[in-house]
Amino acid sequence: MQTITVNDAVGQALAEEMRRDPRVLTFGEGVATNRRDLLAEFGPQRVRNTPLAEGIIAGAAAGAAAMGLRPVIDLLFAPFLTLSMDAIMNSAGKLRYLSGGQFEFPMVVLARTGAGWTVGGQHNHNLEAMFVHSPGLKVVMPHSTADYKGLLKSAIRDPNPVLFFMDMTVGYTPGPVPEGEHVVPLGQAAVLRAGRDVTLVSYSKSVTTCLAAADQLARRGIDAEVIDLRTLKPLDEATILRSVRKTGRLLVVHEAAAPCGVGAEVAAIVSEKAFAALKAPIRRITGPDAPAPSSWMLEQAALPQADGIARAALELVGAETVPA
Repeated sequence: MQTITVNDAVGQALAEEMRRDPRVLTFGEGVATNRRDLLAEFGPQRVRNTPLAEGIIAGAAAGAAAMGLRPVIDLLFAPFLTLSMDAIMNSAGKLRYLSGGQFEFPMVVLARTGAGWTVGGQHNHNLEAMFVHSPGLKVVMPHSTADYKGLLKSAIRDPNPVLFFMDMTVGYTPGPVPEGEHVVPLGQAAVLRAGRDVTLVSYSKSVTTCLAAADQLARRGIDAEVIDLRTLKPLDEATILRSVRKTGRLLVVHEAAAPCGVGAEVAAIVSEKAFAALKAPIRRITGPDAPAPSSWMLEQAALPQADGIARAALELVGAETVPA
């Protein structure tokens, strides 16, 4: 086992996949500057900086994927994805279907999201649900350093376009990563803490907050199960339903705003498929439906916090019946 940062885990995944498959290349905003080791090993034909032109970058990637390459592009901050929607959603996301399966579009789009760097609304916006809603795309949002590496390797190998969201605050956070080949399948959630009283479902760095809340609940005698979704599309419904049928209570947590968010989808799935198991109403704790502030204190106030998660879980445990 090695201890490396998230940025290094991503770099390892890229290097290993580029060695494994000569069709893999990476380009985007600052890629060659930030990944000088990749540039030195693979050269400017496979590692390139680009202008700040997100639509052109994504369009070039969709074209490269259609011609048999496997591009990994970096568009930096998630709000800039709005400038590349046509190439990602209408081309890469749909053309495999429109071709009757004759073509593949294996491209990975890296984008940074999440509060904590006080970069303001222009650079911080959690857009993951928008891409979950788009046919033909897969969406990944890791929590652990090991998953950043393992899920990126799976995303690069996948024959479909994958949105890979990286929380901007954890890039330099170290964590354990297995030595050698380490691949994590897309579409499999992880149960990070087993419990019997309430299920906490989250993804990205909010998982850390849920684990802290579970520690608080344990001191109150409440046994919380914590699930890291890891992949938002395809979503691991089986793991969620199995947990809720055991605990009878569900609390979904994410930084993104509530309307039409991933939490709403998780709540709908449980309501449709495990309603009889519920002992209390489903709860969501999310970020506000507002642009991100550029003040660190205001950012923290807008984020789901462990104390609030623990309070909501205690309320769920105290509500033994679902209102009619």
